[in-house]
Amino acid sequence: MSEPFEIFLAVPPGLEPTLAAEAAALGFPAPMVVPGGVTFQGGWPDVWRANLSLRGATRVLARIGAFRVLHLAQLDKRARKFDWAAILRPDVPVRVEVTCKASKIYHAGAAKQRIETALRETLGVEVLTGPAVEDAPDARTTQTTVPPAPEIRLKARIEDDLCTFSIDTTGESLHKRGHKQAMAKAPLRETLAALFLRQCGFDGTEPLVDPMCGSGTFVIEAAEMALGLLPGRARSYAFENLVTFNVPPWDILKTPAPARETCLRFYGSDRDAGAIRAASANADRAGVAGITSFHCHAISDLPRPEGQPGLVMVNPPYGARIGDRKLLFALYGALGKTLADRFRGWRVGLVTSDPALAKATALPFLPPAPPVSNGGLKVTLYRTAPLP
Repeated sequence: MSEPFEIFLAVPPGLEPTLAAEAAALGFPAPMVVPGGVTFQGGWPDVWRANLSLRGATRVLARIGAFRVLHLAQLDKRARKFDWAAILRPDVPVRVEVTCKASKIYHAGAAKQRIETALRETLGVEVLTGPAVEDAPDARTTQTTVPPAPEIRLKARIEDDLCTFSIDTTGESLHKRGHKQAMAKAPLRETLAALFLRQCGFDGTEPLVDPMCGSGTFVIEAAEMALGLLPGRARSYAFENLVTFNVPPWDILKTPAPARETCLRFYGSDRDAGAIRAASANADRAGVAGITSFHCHAISDLPRPEGQPGLVMVNPPYGARIGDRKLLFALYGALGKTLADRFRGWRVGLVTSDPALAKATALPFLPPAPPVSNGGLKVTLYRTAPLP
């Protein structure tokens, strides 16, 4: 595949324009918004760089080929003629996932069997048929686990009688940065946090405060942006197990540039001492401990940092999983009063699944962004202009 091919950047629906803006800012050519993601034309080095450098993408898919199919026998024949050896290694297991929509081939299970058989008999690859280990967002713990054996996911989509093959080049979801091992309750995914920061106009050139920081996601993402650190620098990827992978240029690509100089600091606080310990440990592993500060105290004790105003970014409890919703109205009210009294000139970004709780802050929110999915819940970003 020396010719450019389509690269698909997956993102939760509703956040496609924000991811497209990030991709354009990073120099990816002509990113185009499509349902559920962003596409652009590129080559394998672009796939590697997208995985390494994009903060908002969930995963990166390489569209490796497509053909028309009208029946299963035709799918079997064309799958056997496909040049799998140009991309897949015989010694790396492959998991096949198939979806069918508005096509004469409507039985995804039967189509999956045909493709799996073609892979076994033409390439000799092991095809995985058991249940996949899903990327559970809350499954990370303080324990170091043995990484799973490498596997490649081949996705076949048959829509309007066109079969498109894509390779998931990412592996574990890109929200798993590789350095955040200690987690608080109900964490916000790092990819989602990065997109919310971008929607609030944050670009790493102003301070940030998170008064309910949990395991430190917003604070650490902001600090990494300020230092110019690549979000995927501390993890591995599925594309490293493809024939198309080339170690020397990848080593050059991921060689870190010198961290940018910054006099800014990024602040997190929480009333849970365990969360503060987790956030501090995560910041240390991420290499941003020098410009982050975490302290244990209540919302009412939140100090305003000295210096220029910036962004207060907060993901409070929603009451859907953690906390009593009725008691949360007082918490949100206290948050709003503290920010209104002490943070004049600062902008506020607040993430919640409950519009009534957002209203309880009495903050002057702009029209909210569309709701997006976070771990099965629909959450909305509420933003303010600089507080009067």
